[in-house]
Amino acid sequence: MPAPSKATRDSWPPDYTAVFAERQKRLLSIRSKPVLLYGAKEYYRTRPAEFIEHWVSTYDPRNIGTEIPATMPFILFERQQDLASFLLAMMQGQENGLIEKSRDMGASWVCCGFSVWLWLFWPGSAVGWGSRKEQLVDRIGDPDSIFEKMRLIIGGLPREFLPAGLSPKEHMTFMRFVNPENGATITGEAGDNIGRGGRKLIYFKDEAAHFERPEKIEAALADNTNVQIDISSVNGTGNVFHRRRESGEEWNGGTAHKGVTNVFIMDWRDHPAKDQAWYDARRKKAEADGLLHVFAQEVDRNYAASVEGVIIPPEWVEVAVDAHIKLGIDDSGGYCGALDVADGGGDKNAYAARKGIILTSVAEWGERDTGLTARRAIDHASGCGPIEVQYDCIGVGSGVKAETNRLNDEGLMPKGIRFVPWDAGAAVLDPDKHIDPQDRDTPLNKDFYANLKAQGWWQLRRRFEKTWRAVTEGVHYDHDELISIPSSLPLLRTIQKELSQPTAGKSARMKLIVNKTPEGTRSPNVGDVIMMCYWPVPSAGYDMMAVYS
Repeated sequence: MPAPSKATRDSWPPDYTAVFAERQKRLLSIRSKPVLLYGAKEYYRTRPAEFIEHWVSTYDPRNIGTEIPATMPFILFERQQDLASFLLAMMQGQENGLIEKSRDMGASWVCCGFSVWLWLFWPGSAVGWGSRKEQLVDRIGDPDSIFEKMRLIIGGLPREFLPAGLSPKEHMTFMRFVNPENGATITGEAGDNIGRGGRKLIYFKDEAAHFERPEKIEAALADNTNVQIDISSVNGTGNVFHRRRESGEEWNGGTAHKGVTNVFIMDWRDHPAKDQAWYDARRKKAEADGLLHVFAQEVDRNYAASVEGVIIPPEWVEVAVDAHIKLGIDDSGGYCGALDVADGGGDKNAYAARKGIILTSVAEWGERDTGLTARRAIDHASGCGPIEVQYDCIGVGSGVKAETNRLNDEGLMPKGIRFVPWDAGAAVLDPDKHIDPQDRDTPLNKDFYANLKAQGWWQLRRRFEKTWRAVTEGVHYDHDELISIPSSLPLLRTIQKELSQPTAGKSARMKLIVNKTPEGTRSPNVGDVIMMCYWPVPSAGYDMMAVYS
């Protein structure tokens, strides 16, 4: 059997007529040689994405009256194929998953197709579905409801793949499907009743960020399934969905991360039918309708859309992605690195580096040994040429100094690498200069910022603001004042989220302070190292070029 096609922006929308013809040809081949059906079922038993793409149809009433059919073959674009692999990895690893999605990404359809695949090919499997309202779970005739989607999927399958003895009236009733051939079930629940219907192999929670009493649901599901899949657009900070996402780890293929919620992100850019023009038009309409905060949550996946005092607005971060390409800026300039050391619990170490104004690398890891952390940061910094690595020196960060001192004393430190202590609570740099050197009416640094951390985050904000204005308004700035984040960085989504997490406030002395962890969030270690990287403290009297040479 052929593997799923790699649908891309250049090949979208698919040629549905050709796909229907290919399906018909495949079906006629199976019917002409019944032995092929046995082989096909064995093939699909471990391949959900292939089964969906070869036989499942989807439905979109918005296509009525257009050249695209309302009922069409479900051709998975690449990120939807990844989602099917993600669900299978969670099943195999017996771990929880969370799908953070932009609006209209087809995530529910993929999960419905996966559920039907289990129902057909995993004898005795029990799949659960829940949402905040009953009509969202099952409403006869409403394709927006979960079970009606699955009725459409099953109803569109060739009879060869349907269970023997299946009677839709008997076996596909309200919020309950039973496979009469192998005993598999799919059942639905709503509201506070979620999790009360018995043990499940896997349980899907649709629009999980919008549940009214999620703690009750968590308590009910905890003992009933080993695999919970939360599916939702974002809905502010502090709720269970947000806390689970914050404590989880992004899944980038392969096996499931053990002992944590695995996070799968579906961004609007992952959809081949959505480009920058689509985004700009939708955003403009939302702004005209006074619904920009809703757009930010449901399209940009911005948890902080309704949070006041965000230091770096997410739209500024968005514009800074590939800003060097947009503005024609090269990477001339020296390297600078930064290291944030994990302080226990679920915290992580993070490292970042830049060359000139371009962020070149970002990494995070969970090692608790500060010696190993220091050596891993050295590995990241090696090969860059002369580089100073700013490191968080407070608390557990002191172990980095001990390890780098040892390496220097034993002659094991690679040439050109110097670690410089960076203290978030230290006094500001250039205390007697104005916060805007070009405007003497602005406050002095020492009067405006409470500490070095506040100064660093605010200066990073200024970089993003200038970059945003340079790209969107054509304002000219010295390139050294800007910032660019390559879209090729593997942690791009984490970078964007964490840079827009900290909020600003005022201390008792009316100086700017930074709250890095608004309610329900974890420390933005990746955001911190980027900030440190672009606001390094000087190492007086040290000639990096002399050391490197």
